[in-house]
This record gives sequence, structure tokens and C-alpha cells, in this order.
Amino acid sequence: MEMYGLAVADASKAIELDPSNVKAYYRRASANTAILHHREALRDWRVVIKKSPNDQVAKIRVAECDRIVKRDAFLKAIEVEDAPSAFEGLDLDSMVVEANYDGVRLEKEMTQEFIEDMIQRFKDGKKITRKYVFQIILAVRDIVYAEPTMVEVDIESDHMLTVCGDTHGQFFDLLEIFRLNGFPSATHSYLFNGDFVDRGSWSTEVALTLYAYKWLYPKSFFLNRGNHETDDMNRMYGFEGECRAKYTERVFKLFSESFSALPLATLIGKRFFVLHGGLFSDDAVSLDDIRKLDRHKQRQPGQSGLMMEMLWTDPQPTPGRGPSKRGVGMQFGPDVTKQFCESNGLEAIIRSHEVRMDGYEVEHDGRCITVFSAPHYCDSTGNKGAFINIGSEYKLAYTQFEAVPHPAVKPMAYAANGLMGLI
Repeated sequence: MEMYGLAVADASKAIELDPSNVKAYYRRASANTAILHHREALRDWRVVIKKSPNDQVAKIRVAECDRIVKRDAFLKAIEVEDAPSAFEGLDLDSMVVEANYDGVRLEKEMTQEFIEDMIQRFKDGKKITRKYVFQIILAVRDIVYAEPTMVEVDIESDHMLTVCGDTHGQFFDLLEIFRLNGFPSATHSYLFNGDFVDRGSWSTEVALTLYAYKWLYPKSFFLNRGNHETDDMNRMYGFEGECRAKYTERVFKLFSESFSALPLATLIGKRFFVLHGGLFSDDAVSLDDIRKLDRHKQRQPGQSGLMMEMLWTDPQPTPGRGPSKRGVGMQFGPDVTKQFCESNGLEAIIRSHEVRMDGYEVEHDGRCITVFSAPHYCDSTGNKGAFINIGSEYKLAYTQFEAVPHPAVKPMAYAANGLMGLI
């Protein structure tokens, strides 16, 4: 259920009631690991070992958590404000395509023929040549960097825009969306609302497919950033490991830089505000504040501020605001949503970020809509996926769909060693 914040609270209460409860320390460490609170997790893993010195799994967790704490400290120590771009020195013109590469060639512009061939290669378990990976990421980084923090789009007559939620590396389910609903075109726009990668084991395939369409249709294919388009999540939940396994470490660094350039929200017809997480801790925040937000000054969302809240917050059924059930960000009630929509002239907000068993949910008196597009999430949840079609009359049409079969590769196959088995 990914309610890691509630799990930490429950385990803490259990420890308060019984300080010798090893299981509570184990659960709290597991939950803190999941939300990247590695120092807190390490303290609890050490208590587990002290109380159960023969627990071999706990010993593995201690070693791995300790390694991550030291790695994070090292990365912070070498962090500099004006770090050179990962694209610096990337000479695409001098790179050659392998003589035995049997795919369609990519020249200076993206083509439909290349995308169709690339998708088929991915379905067949093949890759594209590294030069084309670099080329796609660079082109899209430049396109999205030039876009505003909140993209504003109107839907023309006889056009349609489809809003999709989290896809999380579930490539074959992404193709099912296109099969059911039609592939992107100049008149059929798509907006993917973050969390393209991590957890699912075809994250590079999903990211490259979405990026290729963004390059082909820069004015009618849209991408919002999610909380999993961030470095710390990618290191934990598989995308970094997948980039290394299928391509190279530099591919991950290039993706990372392109993720930090992605817009944070999309305003559809001045009626629907689409962002990955949700609303804010301050009622005074407006659409103008989002327009003015310079996302390029802060590559990663951090632990507070507008960017973090846009990527992490969740709705709650009760009025007001409350602590996050997931342990990051906060929760906002129907009164918060009502106030924001009325102050900004909106019909509703559309967000993603959470599994919904029906693929979508309409709450907060119709003003808060969650859409999630990764059916049977992590091969274990049994949920449906969904997407939303919006025409020029700005009516919302929901479509649910089931997961489709995929090759026998488990979710999170590339996730941080030794840690994902506990989540």
C-alpha cells in the first residue's frame, strides 16, 4: 500500500509499548528504507542485529544500508553548485553506429518509422544503439528545458488529449494504452503525468518511447515530472541499475539531467491543473506562483518547497491538512482543493502518484481526480489501469484497462541490491 509513514508511526508506537519488540524495529527499518531515510533505518537494523545476532537477513540489510549512507555522504561532499553538464563533451557526430546494427537509422530528426522499429525491437528484447539513446535524450532535454514550468495547452476542434498516470516501467502496458486508444499524432495529444520509470523492469524502454514521441511531436506530446524522475528514487527503485545494465552509467546521468528539465505541471484549457502529486501547504499558492517557479535552479526536489509538494503530496478525505501516510510531503483535504480551484478558476485538479484499484478515482466533490496507468502494479496489486480522454468540449472520458502479459522478468529486477526484498 506504500503507506510507509503510517508504518513508521505504528512501529514506533509498538516500540514505545514494548522496547524489546524486534519485529517493530525490523518493520520501521524497512519502511524508512523505502522512503530513503537510510540513517534512521540503519539505526534500527543495528538494534535488530543486537537483539537477534543470528538474523542473517538483518546483517545483509545493515551492510547494504551502511553502504548507501556512505555513498550519499560522499555524493553530498562532492556536490558543487555549477557541476558540468553530463552532455558536456558528448560528440554525437563522431559516434558510429555498429556495423551489425539491424534497426532503422536515425538521422537528424525523429521519424515515425524509427519509433515503430524501436518499439518492435523493444518488444523483441533488443536495444537501440547507444548513439541513438544519446541523441534522443539530448534532443528532448533541449525541448523540455525551453518549456515553461507549467505548460498551458488548449484543445482544438477535432483534436483530443489523453492524460495518463504512472506507467512505472511497464512497457507492455504502455503499448496496450496505445493499442486501445490510438498512437500519438498531431491531432491526438498525450500527457504522461510523471513516474515513467522505476519498479517496472522496462523503464528504459518506456522512457525512450515517450521521449521519441516528444521529439516527434514537441507541440502535442507532453511530459510532467514525477517523484520518480529524481536521482534518489532512481538509485533505489531500479532505473539507475537498469540504465547501467542495458546501456551505461552515462545514460543514467543524461536521463537524470533531462528529468530535472521536465515541466512540473500542465494547465489544460485553463480548466484542469495536472501535476503528479498534489496541492500545497499554503493556501496562498496560485497558478501564477507555479508559472514563476524557476525549476532550473533546483535540479532535485529536496525535502520542502513547492517542487517537493507538487511531486509528493496526496489527497485525504477529511478537511484540512495532515501528515503524509507515505512519510514524505503531506496530505490535503477537500476544503483545500475547493479553495485552490475557486481561487484559480479551475474545474478540477488531475493528479497521479497513487495506485487506484479501478485505475482512477474522483474525490473531493469532483474537484480532485487521480489517474494511474500501471495495471497490476508490480505484478502484485491486481488493480486496473486507466487514462482520461479530453476533447475540445473539455469533458472527461475515463477508460479502464487490464494488464497484458510480459516476458518473465520480475518487477524491480534492477533495484538496489539486497534492499528491495523487504518492501
